[in-house]
Amino acid sequence: MNKVNYDREMQKVLSELKKTGAKPALLMHACCAPCSSACLERLKDFFDIMVYYYNPNIDSVEEYAKRSAEQERLCKALGVDFVAESYAPEEFYAVAKGLEDAPEGGKRCEKCFYLRLKKTAEKAEEKGFEYFTTTLTLSPLKNAALLNEIGERAAGETGVKWLPSDFKKKGGYLRSIELSKEYGLYRQNYCGCIFSKNKNPVEV
Repeated sequence: MNKVNYDREMQKVLSELKKTGAKPALLMHACCAPCSSACLERLKDFFDIMVYYYNPNIDSVEEYAKRSAEQERLCKALGVDFVAESYAPEEFYAVAKGLEDAPEGGKRCEKCFYLRLKKTAEKAEEKGFEYFTTTLTLSPLKNAALLNEIGERAAGETGVKWLPSDFKKKGGYLRSIELSKEYGLYRQNYCGCIFSKNKNPVEV
């Protein structure tokens, strides 16, 4: 079976938007400011973007607030709208129950991805956005195919289009490192949850 090239799929959408001159509203779920930096740079000319910060997997209210504040700071610098949900770790622990010992990238992560992308799709539908997507595909540690499958599933459960992506392609991750330095962004060394923190942390 041929693998789907999600970056190519995104380019098809962008090419069509360029032809028509349309600039639809996009709700972008953001895991953190560093990852969103390169994604915003790539999409800002094609969409009217609002960044949506919803990450109940993060292990403490202090870390949540720190990442949210950095995301808001970047959005202000770029002139991009921003909205954040209140910290609600119980929502993550409910879906992670029984999967505490699952490997990184396994079933627990899949449940977490669905939780965040479904909430994003619902928020996009509620606010009248035409598209939604996530910055999570920028990380080399994340399964872009799985994230796109979940995004498509959430799109099918709402009335909002999923924008496919594999933002790590074309040097996306390296660009995020450059932009993080340019804007002096805080770069965390674990995904967010207590389970990833207890593994071998790497910069994401």
